[in-house]
Amino acid sequence: MESQTATRELELGLDTFGDITAAPDGTPRSDAQTLRDVLEQAVLADEVGVDFLGVGEHHRADYSVSAPEVVLGAIAARTSRIRLGSAVTVLSSDDPIRVFQRFSTVDALSSGRAEVILGRGSFTESFPLFGHDLSDYEELFTDKLALFAELRTGEPVTWSGSTRGPLHAQQVYPRLENPPLPTWIAVGGSPESVVRAASYGLPLMLAIIGGDPLRFRPYVDLYHRALAEMEKDVLPVGVHCPGHVADTDAQAREELWPHYRGYVARIGRERGWPPPTRIEFERSTGPDGALFVGSPETVARKIASTSKALGLSRFDMKYSHGTLGHAEQMRSIELYGTQVIPRVRELLAEG
Repeated sequence: MESQTATRELELGLDTFGDITAAPDGTPRSDAQTLRDVLEQAVLADEVGVDFLGVGEHHRADYSVSAPEVVLGAIAARTSRIRLGSAVTVLSSDDPIRVFQRFSTVDALSSGRAEVILGRGSFTESFPLFGHDLSDYEELFTDKLALFAELRTGEPVTWSGSTRGPLHAQQVYPRLENPPLPTWIAVGGSPESVVRAASYGLPLMLAIIGGDPLRFRPYVDLYHRALAEMEKDVLPVGVHCPGHVADTDAQAREELWPHYRGYVARIGRERGWPPPTRIEFERSTGPDGALFVGSPETVARKIASTSKALGLSRFDMKYSHGTLGHAEQMRSIELYGTQVIPRVRELLAEG
């Protein structure tokens, strides 16, 4: 199987789930307006030099994006350089052939800028929505990933598995201009998933949303050991972390806290978590926390230190947070591209 080579210079990207935001008067914006805002945010990210934009897939009331490839196609037509992908594609509840077709279409429309990040997702609404049984959670992902690994090569596929009928020398269209399709595996903290990514020769994307990011170093080491034992090339490792940039540390924290508190509390009620506290939030925004929140200098230093400690090829900051407003998100993107990215590269060059 063809493999992707590790990236030499750290790539700095942004992710959004298209969270339903609040208007300045506090009322929720519509799904439609939020989607139009995501397009405007993507255009700005392209203009200010962000390397990658990931758009997440969800099927619930608090997120506007259920069809990320459609959004990415619109972004492709309005941008010229930024690479475009998912964050993540919930492969377990989708059809691998249709996923490949949609991303090969985005790849064509963007002149080769498409990527796909495959995962099982942290929400399960897509399973009943598309007629899948949660008891088949593991089998669905394992089987469909095996098929997608063949599809991404762009070659005719001969394959058989347990979740759909077999394929024999099947060409899937549209063809890729420059195969294979760049594909990452998203992992939330399962050693088995880390080894699985290595077994397919696919880059690893770690979703770090809580705790000290450096606690993920054993997963990075495991991934590299597995690649070496399987005699595969060294491959990129990336992380996805939440963050928010404003002109000062205090402003960034004050802007984000009420929205962070709201969406973490909402998800916590569903999952039995205790309500978030301001003390926990402040700790998470500190040097050892998973929230990359603060002034451009603060965020840049935290990204640089995390990237060096984990040996990263890419860092993606999720800039959307519940009802955090469109204007605040736009300013965060602007500062990330114009100040954070150049400063991170300066710090890495120095160190």
